[in-house]
Amino acid sequence: MEYRELAVTGAYAFAPEVFPDARGDFASPYQEGAFAAAVGRPLFPVAQASRSVSRRGVVRGVHYTLTPPGTAKYVYCAAGRAVDVAVDLRAGSPTFGRWEAVELSGGGGEAVYLPPGVGHAFAALEDGTVMCYLLSEEYRQENELTLSYFDRELGLPLPVGSPLLSERDRRAPTLAEAAARGLLPRY
Repeated sequence: MEYRELAVTGAYAFAPEVFPDARGDFASPYQEGAFAAAVGRPLFPVAQASRSVSRRGVVRGVHYTLTPPGTAKYVYCAAGRAVDVAVDLRAGSPTFGRWEAVELSGGGGEAVYLPPGVGHAFAALEDGTVMCYLLSEEYRQENELTLSYFDRELGLPLPVGSPLLSERDRRAPTLAEAAARGLLPRY
């Protein structure tokens, strides 16, 4: 498995080897040895595994959690294609406000690791895009926060026309508004 650190401190992209044959293919999107080599420790204890299915044009995020407790995420695309975005929202981080986008696909098994305090978003590029998440904490609505994907200060890429968002994501504050309200995690 290949890996590389993203422009966001502590976030990584992983690309497993894919083994095709006449039946289809096989890949392992998570491999503890490669993860530990990249991050310097094993994956967090998994408290929850989740998945979402999205049609083309859906944009989810930018989502993050209150810290503490914070939630680390290991995310991969099981089917379809998505542009996955990691955004450093940690006040005091050397990469605060930076982001990096990685294309994930069901055919490639690529994955991203996002430490607590790093925001996550994606745009589905195909109908039936399935995103899978391993989470270090269970979902608790009161800890879940969101920022506007369309915040000009962040300048996130929008690889889809006429994006479809949840009402929560549509009403999300900008980075500056969240900072003014004291809603950003600390590094």
